[in-house]
Amino acid sequence: MNYTRSSALFAQAEKVIPGGVNSPVRAFKGVGGTPIFVKEAKGAYLYDEDGNRLIDYINSWGPMILGHAYQPVVDAVVEKAKKGTSFGMPTEIETQIAELAVSMVPNIDKIRFVNSGTEACMSAVRLARGFTKKDKIIKFAGCYHGHSDSFLIQAGSGASTFGTPNSPGVTQGTAKDTLLAAYNDIENVKQLVEANKNEIACIIIEPVAGNMGCVPPQNDFLNKLRTLCTAENILLIFDEVMTGFRLAKGGAQELFNINADIVCFGKVIGGGLPVGAFAARNDIMNELAPLGPVYQAGTLSGNPLAMAAGLAMLTELNNDAEVFNRLAEKTEYLHKGIAKVLNDNHIVHTINRVGSMISVHFDASPVVDFATAAKGNNDTFKKFFHGLLNEGVYIAPSAFETWFITDALSYEDLDFTINAVNKVAKTL
Repeated sequence: MNYTRSSALFAQAEKVIPGGVNSPVRAFKGVGGTPIFVKEAKGAYLYDEDGNRLIDYINSWGPMILGHAYQPVVDAVVEKAKKGTSFGMPTEIETQIAELAVSMVPNIDKIRFVNSGTEACMSAVRLARGFTKKDKIIKFAGCYHGHSDSFLIQAGSGASTFGTPNSPGVTQGTAKDTLLAAYNDIENVKQLVEANKNEIACIIIEPVAGNMGCVPPQNDFLNKLRTLCTAENILLIFDEVMTGFRLAKGGAQELFNINADIVCFGKVIGGGLPVGAFAARNDIMNELAPLGPVYQAGTLSGNPLAMAAGLAMLTELNNDAEVFNRLAEKTEYLHKGIAKVLNDNHIVHTINRVGSMISVHFDASPVVDFATAAKGNNDTFKKFFHGLLNEGVYIAPSAFETWFITDALSYEDLDFTINAVNKVAKTL
């Protein structure tokens, strides 16, 4: 494929934007080459500035669960924009989407909307500290909760792609209050809790990790975390920025039948516009200003365009009883097809999948945490990425990212993808 215009646009962007991109993983540093500049998208397809059509498996990193330019969402945004784009004042639609979200997700009474997943997780941790009157938090190596200082301790995703999981600019004082645990290792978590008795405010986790590839919880890990948190008066925070409204109507809490104390949302809840949210039961949420002493604010929080997009998206998901089954079935079909092709071509690999999240790792060992995810053969992944790109299939430009399946994908698209993998596998 020809990417002449994308290359020219990237060179132009590098002069005025750091690295030529506004989010690091877009820069293709993990795979080499020049980023693709998108012109438009529809359904399951991206159309770049050079006129190439690509089957999309990142879907804006998750929110396009029903496909790009989904008409009910587009219509809702257009109609709302005609009435004004931002007021900095309450609007009825904020309450409407809040009521719908609370009705869909188990174990939450109130929700507050912010502008990104980073804001949601940052605010949730502040709320947990304010509620418990404790300072320390536990996060897991390879889990990414946004770029707030507290979280950039072996953060996974883009940080891992560049080999710099600890970011300059994060103070030692901040870092000392963030304790790092191994994903899927409950004994490791217990040791940290015991060594910091009565000092830990919360444990924050991606219930299905998506920033070291797709890594599912194993050996009843989430239930064990829940039990530990309850026993030690620690709040359990589920970062469902990726999994919320994607793995099930009620997200990972519903899928695994486990109640978190605070839940963070993003991606799908905004229908493609910049939105995040955090939610909990009444006694926790009532600690937030203006009811309580924990301060959190944002001029654009509850922005009417974002609320319109999110309400349209959640309404569609709430009314379609089979959508999550369809997504899981398509993802399973893709999984089986790719696995057969890679096995037939004797390519060492492991594939992880939960619902409509899936990732391919080029190592034979099970991928259960950051350390095992990092064992994958990155040279093979680079060839795999560029091979698929040349065939018209776009996956995440990092070995440390999950793929996101959209309901807009047809089985013809999935077969095309499997056939493309077969072509690429013969060159690996």
